[in-house]
Amino acid sequence: MSSTVQQIARSTPLPYQCASVPGVRAAPSTFDRLLRPLHRWVWSDARRRGRKLLRFSATEADGGRDISRAAELTRDAPLRRLYLRHAEDELRHADFFARRAREILTAHRGAGGFEANWLAPGERGLDDLRVDRETDESLLAFLHLSEKAAAGRFALYAEVLDLDPETRALFARILEDEAFHMSYTRKQLARLAPRKQGLRLWQARAARIWSVYLRFAVGLAALLGGLLLTLQYFVVLPIFALLARRAERREPEGFVPARSAPPLRSQY
Repeated sequence: MSSTVQQIARSTPLPYQCASVPGVRAAPSTFDRLLRPLHRWVWSDARRRGRKLLRFSATEADGGRDISRAAELTRDAPLRRLYLRHAEDELRHADFFARRAREILTAHRGAGGFEANWLAPGERGLDDLRVDRETDESLLAFLHLSEKAAAGRFALYAEVLDLDPETRALFARILEDEAFHMSYTRKQLARLAPRKQGLRLWQARAARIWSVYLRFAVGLAALLGGLLLTLQYFVVLPIFALLARRAERREPEGFVPARSAPPLRSQY
């Protein structure tokens, strides 16, 4: 086991050891399990694995800052303490991912390749949410669904990383904290909105579906735009070039007498 994973095991305080949370199970979704061979291929390349861990580090750090902002805004004291603990977890995860990524990229130098980020995304963080515009209930519902999705993906990544036991152990360790985040967000949502917790989760799920649609629409628009520009360059422009050459053949060579000036009796 590498020094990074050993340091992770030694430096994690006891209050953060949340490996077993009653009622919470972090498991990959059916769709992710169907894509298991693709995930294994994505994580098989060491350079790509290191770059993806760097992206995960940046996402975790952004999420930690947003949750710290949520802790400043909430008026609920127990929830503020949980938010601060959650933010510390995210920032610590960012450090873990960054250190492991540096180890991998230092050991495997070379040119970059295909990233395949859409096949193996990390934790989305709060990039789809304006924390200062949300209530505690809506934020907890969003966090619960986000942490649940991230925990399922991290569990799958740990399963397919047979060739990299250090990174596999890192995902397994971070998965412990993700299970705690899933648990506390669900329990706090039930405390603050006992009668509307189902509605809040449904609203957060609809917002996530809308966000996925927007990502897909933007990607599809970029793909179609590139395809249309390529067709214009290789299909439409050659037609105009041929028409210009045909017109050029009909033009007489040498100087051509200028047309006589029209009479200045009318503007026409």
